[in-house]
Amino acid sequence: MIETNDLSKQFNNEFWAVDGVTLNVQPGEILALLGQNGAGKTTTVRMLTALLSPTRGWARVAGYDVTKNPQEIRLNVGILTEQHGLYMRMTGIEYLEFFGRAYGLDAKTRKSRSDYLLEYFGLAEAAPRRTGEYSKGMKQKLALARALMHDPAVLLLDEPTSAMDPESARLVRDEIARLRSSQRTIIICTHNLAEAEALADRIAIIYRGKILLNGTLDELKHEVLGPAEYEANFAEVFDVGELDLPPGVVLASRSATSLRFRIEAPQVANPKLVHALTSRNAPLVSFHEVSRKLEQVYLKTMADAQGVMYAA
Repeated sequence: MIETNDLSKQFNNEFWAVDGVTLNVQPGEILALLGQNGAGKTTTVRMLTALLSPTRGWARVAGYDVTKNPQEIRLNVGILTEQHGLYMRMTGIEYLEFFGRAYGLDAKTRKSRSDYLLEYFGLAEAAPRRTGEYSKGMKQKLALARALMHDPAVLLLDEPTSAMDPESARLVRDEIARLRSSQRTIIICTHNLAEAEALADRIAIIYRGKILLNGTLDELKHEVLGPAEYEANFAEVFDVGELDLPPGVVLASRSATSLRFRIEAPQVANPKLVHALTSRNAPLVSFHEVSRKLEQVYLKTMADAQGVMYAA
């Protein structure tokens, strides 16, 4: 649904804001695009919406070339910018009516889409009120409704929960998860790593205009942090002695009542490892994967890119 190859944008004949971005996002997928301020996230989104022309490379969205088919791109893409851009003196109804006209929808379609979206986002009761009276969460949901007014196949969301209170942010995240289930393709640009971890099927990390990593969270964890780690905890002091470890299992650390293993292929090795422990009559209380977060992946990737030591 979104495909780019060597997508690049140069400003002032010297500064490459985006340099060689290659992405592929399938129908129904959410891609989180992560990076520092100025890394190239917003410039990438602007090229995908045909607001900026690439200096080099190409991109197709919903099958349309961003350079050759800008009108078709805009009819197939809904965009939510960090600044929601509501017209505060309009009511919710007037606001969606205005954008329905801008997208060329006929009166019947405008009415049905507006009614549906206001109900879907829980804004039907507030629709006759001016948008300036809305809470932050309501404003963001109305902006999402606007992005969906023309029923686009692709959504590009720039900081969708920026500056929102936790309750409102949770509501918007829930709506994004619901939208994924309708087979829409979504790109989220965000600084919120927990949000990206909860929502995204795939994650791309961009730095100085270049994609450093791109894959599922499990793939990135393995690539950046190494094999998964599992910990065995015991009810009392357990002398492991010469424990016969299965292939692909390394003892990473130990204490009197716990062992931590680095395991290359858990699906294969874990049953054998647990059997090895229980056959030694180990007083096993728990055996679990050690949690590793997207934050660790991101911070180590940034540290490596900047040539500094990563402090875990």
